[in-house]
Amino acid sequence: MTKNSNSKEDRTIHPKRLTKADIAKLRESLPKRLDLSSSEFKSDKEIEDILKSSENEISVPLSAETISDLLKFADMLKEKNKVMNLTAITDDEGIAMKHFIDSLTIASFIDREQEKKGSEPVSLIDVGTGAGFPGIPLKINKRDLDITLLDSLAKRLKFLEEVAGELRLENISFVHSRAEDAGSDPKYREQFDIATARAVANLPVLCEYCLPFVKVGGCFIAMKGKLEEELKSAGKAISILGGEIEEVREFVLPGTDMERTIVVIRKVKATPKRFPRQAGKPSKEPIV
Repeated sequence: MTKNSNSKEDRTIHPKRLTKADIAKLRESLPKRLDLSSSEFKSDKEIEDILKSSENEISVPLSAETISDLLKFADMLKEKNKVMNLTAITDDEGIAMKHFIDSLTIASFIDREQEKKGSEPVSLIDVGTGAGFPGIPLKINKRDLDITLLDSLAKRLKFLEEVAGELRLENISFVHSRAEDAGSDPKYREQFDIATARAVANLPVLCEYCLPFVKVGGCFIAMKGKLEEELKSAGKAISILGGEIEEVREFVLPGTDMERTIVVIRKVKATPKRFPRQAGKPSKEPIV
């Protein structure tokens, strides 16, 4: 019998945290065509050059190990994209700038939260991670970050598990769910120091997706293009959901003409229990 797309099974949350044994098993199970030591997957010089030339502009030093792992991720992404629609951006320059550098532009904001916590690791949830952005580049650059990748498509998360296994990324979890469902689950609701999302919806909708995950005192870091009116219309949602705007930083992505905006929303009080609303409602009836 064909399963209804709205069935409970489709909305079930499937958390998974990789152990060292899982990582070893994933490495063994990767197909030979993804053997990154082969000549087919030599480091791409264009991506490497862009990363090195952009690190000062975004104030994020990139170690040789970080660059090497980003290059491996790029190779895996391009190869997997041949059989699965992960991203429309497949050229080396686009991957380097629009995926990697763009993802890393919030690294300094995470550093700021880390300073507040001292030696305790910062926990971050990437809501609607898609092909792993910004979550995977952030984790590659910040190995001590306790990160959770949430997405509604299991196939994407399976690919990201393979990436985590190949790159030996620890303290990384995967949650198969819609944001509205996970945000109402006690296992995830108000459990994270930081929630982030990269332009998956208008800001009022994005706030309802993300703020329920954030602890009081933590923050939601929204990654957007040019905002203007969208920022004004989000005021009501931010207030109702327990947040307040702490910082808005506008800039042009290095090496491009892309206007970007990072909005830091501090969680100052608990999100009312009635939010997030049931799946689909935030996008159809945004809080404005």
